[in-house]
Amino acid sequence: MPEPLRRAVHQLVAEAVQNCQEVIRYTEPDQAHTWKRMTLYRATDAADTMDMASLLIAAYCQSTGMPMDTLRSYLQVGQQHDRAAGPQDEDRAQLAGLLDEAAPAGADERGLVRLRYMRGQYQADTAREWADDPEKLFTEACLHGLRARLCDDVDALDNYLPPHIAKLARRVAEVLEEPEEPESAAA
Repeated sequence: MPEPLRRAVHQLVAEAVQNCQEVIRYTEPDQAHTWKRMTLYRATDAADTMDMASLLIAAYCQSTGMPMDTLRSYLQVGQQHDRAAGPQDEDRAQLAGLLDEAAPAGADERGLVRLRYMRGQYQADTAREWADDPEKLFTEACLHGLRARLCDDVDALDNYLPPHIAKLARRVAEVLEEPEEPESAAA
């Protein structure tokens, strides 16, 4: 990968990660008045930023002669879901499964709708276990700790996170502190 492209991709991924951290941040109880608006803003910002990274890489691949069918395959265009149309039947079905509501009418006959309903049920069943998953907790703490360090506001972690996540996020932020330059021996 050419160095300028590599740097651009790193910058876009860092931006997307910050947006992902804000999605998590806006799910906290103290954000009750803005959670709907801000989680949607930041989730779509993260998705758009990763789309930019993907398309930037794709443009490079295309410029180097990659065949379009290979490029489409790598971009997984069949998985693209257009959010401009708003939530679709399969999205509502997944939500129904997640909230332990009845399956939407016709879900048995429509494969994707049925699949997404079952996915929602699975997510609801595993959510309790996942909440205590060490990898999930560490990822969340890393995101919060990184953001706190970047904003130079580590003390704010205690104001909105559960204590066990705040403690781990604080440790992450401390590791990310810039080391002080040692005083020279000549001074």
